[in-house]
Amino acid sequence: MAAGLPDLVDCARLAEEAVALQRDYELGKLPRLRDLLAEPRGTLSATFAFAKMASGRPGVLVSIEASPQLVCQRCMQGFGLRATGASEIEFAISEDPAEAEAEAEREFFRMENGRVSLRELAEEELLLALPISPACNSPQSCGKAPSYAAGDETAGATGDMRRPFSALQDLLKKT
Repeated sequence: MAAGLPDLVDCARLAEEAVALQRDYELGKLPRLRDLLAEPRGTLSATFAFAKMASGRPGVLVSIEASPQLVCQRCMQGFGLRATGASEIEFAISEDPAEAEAEAEREFFRMENGRVSLRELAEEELLLALPISPACNSPQSCGKAPSYAAGDETAGATGDMRRPFSALQDLLKKT
């Protein structure tokens, strides 16, 4: 993020003025993303277009783009993934956040003292854009994933199919 630019912003004022902001964040400095990264390098680019929603509440369209190096869940090696996403978010301005959330027409985000962290909004959007279980695009050549040659058997597996309930059929015939 560029020096001197605030992270906590006044949502109502920015929405009233229909302000658009652009921020870049280092992926390695996003706390909820760290455990998913194979390498902490790269940048998350986010655009925030504030506006007043039809409900009268302040809102924002958050758009993100990043290419993080994630850990493949098959081979546990790093691979790059291009991620993009966008969400319309509505902010609560009432004293009762549960009431505001129930009335919200879009994704809901709570403000603290009328302010919201742009970094948190961008990080949330990136997390929503990433797969739940990241994996390389080509399983056949996936990093160091185990592979079995034709005819090899995995430990404890045989070609015979087990039928654990086959004895039940005999018991049913006896009744």
